[in-house]
Amino acid sequence: APQATGIATLDDFLKASKIDKAALASAPPKPPPAVPPPAETEEKNPFCVLVCGGGNAAQVATAMFAARFQTIAVSFFADEAARWKAALGDDDYELTLDTDKIVKSKPDDITNDPSVAAKADAIVLAVPSFAHGEYFEKFAPYMKPNTVVACMPARSGGDILFASKLGDKAKDMVFMGFETLPWACRFTEWGKKAKILGTKGSILAAVTPPAKYPLAFALLQGLLGVFPNIVESPNNLGVSLRNPGAVIHPGVMYGRWCPEKWDGNPVDEKPLFYQGVEEFSESVLLGLTGEVQAIKKKMEELVPGLDLRDACDLKQWYMDCYAGQMTDTSSLRACMNTNPGYRGLTHPCKDADDGKFMPDLKYRYLAEDVPTGMCFNKGLGEILGVPMPMTDKVLAWAQDCIGLKILENGKMCGPDVVKTRAPQATGISTLADFMTAARIEASGSVPKPLAVESPNFKVVFLRHGESVWNVA
Repeated sequence: APQATGIATLDDFLKASKIDKAALASAPPKPPPAVPPPAETEEKNPFCVLVCGGGNAAQVATAMFAARFQTIAVSFFADEAARWKAALGDDDYELTLDTDKIVKSKPDDITNDPSVAAKADAIVLAVPSFAHGEYFEKFAPYMKPNTVVACMPARSGGDILFASKLGDKAKDMVFMGFETLPWACRFTEWGKKAKILGTKGSILAAVTPPAKYPLAFALLQGLLGVFPNIVESPNNLGVSLRNPGAVIHPGVMYGRWCPEKWDGNPVDEKPLFYQGVEEFSESVLLGLTGEVQAIKKKMEELVPGLDLRDACDLKQWYMDCYAGQMTDTSSLRACMNTNPGYRGLTHPCKDADDGKFMPDLKYRYLAEDVPTGMCFNKGLGEILGVPMPMTDKVLAWAQDCIGLKILENGKMCGPDVVKTRAPQATGISTLADFMTAARIEASGSVPKPLAVESPNFKVVFLRHGESVWNVA
């Protein structure tokens, strides 16, 4: 009884219960969580998840989820599904967690048949971002309403691509964009065994439409377990503009291999990638991240109430993700040079004559991060009328490296724009079109009043250290 602790009035009870009447009265009403009702057993409340891909993360997710739920692995890449099914045979998949516990499970199926999407309550994509469109398009005819589609990671403009591939059907679906993968992991025997090397303490994710966040959160947190904690980001645009790969990878590659810095001849050794960032490369990165911040500022000016708090600049991203690990945080360059997770990582190179090396300018740092990251930034900047001279310079160089024609006369109108995540790839040319596709609504007729600014920190922990397979 409240009286047992000396509580005799309503005010005393509210204080002890930490219930703030004033805050409750002023808060907007929240929609009830759209989660399944409780049941006596999970068997009475069936749940099916598809895991897309056949790489490290996809195999880990499949093994983890299959221990509890109906789980179907799907891969459209060549004959990967058949090879994985044959490799596993009648055996259980063996997953070693970073706690050294071993989980043994078996997926209900491993297939390349897109019609299995009809069974899915959740679809988790753990494939390279350039492959997302193929999965969206092939699953679209079979998906049932309220299917949660989670991309790990979503990269830039994942929600726009999802909407374009599903068309009218997208309004009945739930898209969840994650900033990164939940784990650093690697299979130890392809198709049969894998190991989680480290699990993040938290992971940022946004949901479109935002009202469906409770449903998406309940499903995905239930799949992942206690860690990582899913931290809500207000919208997928914030996750898109936060994408570090869109800035770091093309920027550092340009800083080392552009005509101003490289004569085209083989080099004696592979240059350090992150630890090798010097004054020129830092200036490129600062230019790129500054232009993304200009996009953020313009969007917040034009769309009252739009919350892009997570679209931070690159130095703040390092502070959010690696605080306490870097020995010097005085500058962006110092953050990259002194991050222990980057120690010894080199530029992607190919062997040349006499033991020398040539840069691999078709590596995913350009082949993936330019079309699915940088092109989104440039395309949205163009719609908003934001000047982006550094992005123009890097993109013009990078498109030649990867054999695409994207930027023509400074505009996103080249024939290969359709192969990118630029809004223009799906026919979007105005802010109104972009807001409709991204399902963004202004919350009022005037911008929100600014309170005293305070930093927004997110702390990411790894239990066994960052892995070279999961760093930006």
